[in-house]
Amino acid sequence: MDNLTPSDLKTILHSKRANLYYLEHCRVLVNGGRVEYVTDEGSRSLYWNIPIANTTTLLLGTGTSITQAAMRELAKAGVMVGFSGGGGTPLFSATDRDTDIVWFSPHSEYRPTEYLQSWIRFWFDESRRLMAAKMIQQARLTRIRKHWLGNRALTGHGFSVHEEVLEDILTRTSRAIEAAPDVTFLLTEEARLTKQLFKIAAQTVGYGEFTRAKRASGSDPANRFLDHGNYLAYGLGATAAWVLGLPHGLAVLHGKTRRGGLVFDTADLIKDAVILPQAFLSAMRGEEEQTFRNACIDSLTQAEALDFMIETLQRIAAEIGGK
Repeated sequence: MDNLTPSDLKTILHSKRANLYYLEHCRVLVNGGRVEYVTDEGSRSLYWNIPIANTTTLLLGTGTSITQAAMRELAKAGVMVGFSGGGGTPLFSATDRDTDIVWFSPHSEYRPTEYLQSWIRFWFDESRRLMAAKMIQQARLTRIRKHWLGNRALTGHGFSVHEEVLEDILTRTSRAIEAAPDVTFLLTEEARLTKQLFKIAAQTVGYGEFTRAKRASGSDPANRFLDHGNYLAYGLGATAAWVLGLPHGLAVLHGKTRRGGLVFDTADLIKDAVILPQAFLSAMRGEEEQTFRNACIDSLTQAEALDFMIETLQRIAAEIGGK
């Protein structure tokens, strides 16, 4: 502790940071050495502080501007900054299509190489990539079980699934994952499980018939909320990979030639566990997108989702890359 500098003492690990901001119709600037956003109310300008040391991501929506000085301070604090469409959707860039987001990367490319080196040791070996993909899918099942059955906030709001039914599905899926001969089989199993979870969620909240729409084409509330919430999961996945210095192209499940595939892999860890049930609950309550987004962020924070993502990637790098 004696060797720590004042700046070291102020640093908060990304996995422990509490805030993700989405701003509209405001200006982001530096005022008195602090990064603030300014809103206009009549003839007055109101200044609000952004605690950048405790912030992971800053999303700038419609009608926003940001100064170079603010970008410089955000970069120093390691805050990811992006521009998004109206209403914050899409929130994070996941593919080349279906998104109008433009990313500005304030992060230094001088990232730690420890986990990258471990990842590279196994990534070119197809059989070991399959092992990593299986670890992600098994961790996904663990998180679904924990959140759907053990989260009092979820069950207390009317999302009480039949434990025996869910356990049976998760157990059979776990066995299928372990026996999977290749990634194609795993992707099929992933889709099959998600389809079953959609059915359980719809029945649990009394949503009625539900069909997952492709490429954000669904007009019903649950489909819209799922699209919206999944971008939050993609953003956390991108953050987890960046924190560990892992390029987003080093996917183990969603295709090693797919741009940003590792983000999709990592998002799988929490999408079905956290976003899926909240989408159906919010749809049944008739909530607005902002209310739904806030509920997702609260759930992700309470579930320590970013911690879980980072720890899972670390474990994969150590257990498979260390062999």
